[in-house]
Amino acid sequence: MIERKKYLEKLISKKENGMIKVITGIRRSGKSFLLTDIYIPWLMENGVKRDNIIHLSLEEARNAMYRNPFRLSEFLREKVSENPQMHYVFLDEIQKVDEIQNPYVSNKDSKIGFVDVLLEIMKIKNIDLYVTGSNSHMLSSDIITDFRGRGDEIRMRPLTYREFYDAFTEDKRYAWREFFTYGGLPAVAGLRTHEDKSKYLKDLFENTYIKDVLERHEIRNESGLLDTLLNVLSSNVGSLTNPTNLSNTFATVEKIRISPNTITSYIDYFMDAFLIQKVGRYDIKGRKYIGSQSKYYFCDAGLRNARLNFRQTEENHIMENVIYNELVARGFDVDVGIVEYNHKNNEGKSLKSQLEVDFVANDGNNRCYIQSALSVSEEEKRQQEINSLRRTGDSFRKIVVVKDSFVPWTDENGIFYIGIEDFLLTEKW
Repeated sequence: MIERKKYLEKLISKKENGMIKVITGIRRSGKSFLLTDIYIPWLMENGVKRDNIIHLSLEEARNAMYRNPFRLSEFLREKVSENPQMHYVFLDEIQKVDEIQNPYVSNKDSKIGFVDVLLEIMKIKNIDLYVTGSNSHMLSSDIITDFRGRGDEIRMRPLTYREFYDAFTEDKRYAWREFFTYGGLPAVAGLRTHEDKSKYLKDLFENTYIKDVLERHEIRNESGLLDTLLNVLSSNVGSLTNPTNLSNTFATVEKIRISPNTITSYIDYFMDAFLIQKVGRYDIKGRKYIGSQSKYYFCDAGLRNARLNFRQTEENHIMENVIYNELVARGFDVDVGIVEYNHKNNEGKSLKSQLEVDFVANDGNNRCYIQSALSVSEEEKRQQEINSLRRTGDSFRKIVVVKDSFVPWTDENGIFYIGIEDFLLTEKW
């Protein structure tokens, strides 16, 4: 069993806080497993009686009656009225609860659904409420808004490299190769052959992720456009772009006319389902955001590779994607950094140029700058990689993450160099 200690600790910290604990995240990231196989056993080990744990899987046929919101509310009220002790209620696949006509009013637009039930049940003093779901609505970022400030979100992500590495039962020397190729979805870690892993990841896209987006946003006859857009984003992961650039790519390469506004909407749908994340550009010296272009990263490197049939597995792009996911998993807010500087050309003319810092990672008042590099073995290459870091004009920590394995070291500029595996496995840099 893969232990998700970080998420267990989050659940423990939110225990009995009076909020609806909503476990969100991309499908197959382990939301249900976290509750039923990790958290419930922890509760029982720490003195909670089994009779005080109510676990209802609403996708099971035997619980079909509770897909009626009134029956679900009645059932939970009866269960917890039998004794005044705290009850821990786990509702899995909550989206299975139907939205039905309110029988008490004449307005046909008045509906009762799972949100109404949860807002009602959470007010019962001896209920501690946890819910998961796996359709597009429960995966979407607006679910917390539906709870009107009463939802406490725990966002689950695929395995970090640390979690993957600890669970990797084969020769650890090959752990990084496996991770950057197939990613960190928990089920993939248990598969053995390329064929099985490839099929699993591709099937997830075709039968789950894309279908979720189509259903949620009622898109008709455009699944091919979504497929193509995902492929384009996959090919350009970590590259600066914007909807206008992507629209031009469709016109010139795919011979398809699609407006920038439509592309913006489709990207928003992918972001809403946690498939990709958008990273803005931040002017480090000017302390402002530059809105013209952004970068996009996949929530999981294996999913990105599967989109391209594992043809484009260049480690420089994948390293960037993995580093980004690691920073987000550690709680950082992440931007792409821009450093502007003045200089003169060979003719003595004054010029203004921009250099890029791959990641500006902020955690409260703490900040660090991170550059991803395949190699810094050649001095000229090393100087190119650190040029932007040297020009930030501040004393925040600066890190160069390199593909190669070596003993971490710090140069004369205070810049810290570390191999990718050490970076991902080290708790603090």
